Amino acid sequence: MAGNKRAIVTGGTRGIGRAIVKELAAKSCCGVLFSDVAFIYNSCDECADEIMKEMDDPGTRVYAFKADASSLEQAEKTVEEAINKLGGVDFLINNAGITRDNLLLRMPEKDFDDVINANLKSVFNYTKAVLKPMIKQRYGRIVNLASVVGLIGNAGQANYVASKAGVIGFTKAMARELASRNITVNAVAPGFIQTSMTDKLTDEQRETLLRAIPLGRMGKPEDVAKVVGFLCSDEASYVTGQVIAVDGGMTM
Repeated sequence: MAGNKRAIVTGGTRGIGRAIVKELAAKSCCGVLFSDVAFIYNSCDECADEIMKEMDDPGTRVYAFKADASSLEQAEKTVEEAINKLGGVDFLINNAGITRDNLLLRMPEKDFDDVINANLKSVFNYTKAVLKPMIKQRYGRIVNLASVVGLIGNAGQANYVASKAGVIGFTKAMARELASRNITVNAVAPGFIQTSMTDKLTDEQRETLLRAIPLGRMGKPEDVAKVVGFLCSDEASYVTGQVIAVDGGMTM
């Protein structure tokens, strides 16, 4: 497909999501001059405003939509609105997610349900919402954000791990369903990335984590965004159903 690509990114205002929005909206990204981007966010209006101010390239269109990604009704509505603004959709990046960490013995049912809905059901919601236009044009790139803990597990995160393992399984199922329509579906599994969540770690916790990473450092949101950009590019047209860990070698 020639010309500008059109992307929808969920959870686009912070950390990895913010970096993905910037990567996809950058010139010379994804084998084209730039992509037009609609990002979805749930709570931080100030964060959305900041991104809109930063995206001042006259050749790139960026739109913000506020919605609860765990709601199919809201997902369908925001995708419809985004497509009206963008003129279509070529890329979907499912990045929305939350954590509610606790040992299972102490985990409230609501914390389990909230994490599954935000992290896994949101992927179902937005993928379902973009399928008809992608199938009609016989082209699409879907990238789901999983996590290395979905591959190896992690104590105190049964809800989060279950959601991310579910994202991996969903990715593989969709890759098989959609391959004949020229739609690729892949997952990126970040390891420990420098975000507002990791900033809260104690020095002792940080040292323990770094000992488990062969490269000896945490990643940056941009490290993940670059891989997402590659999976959206023409160079990745023969890659589907894969889970790419961006983790400094932690899971090798």
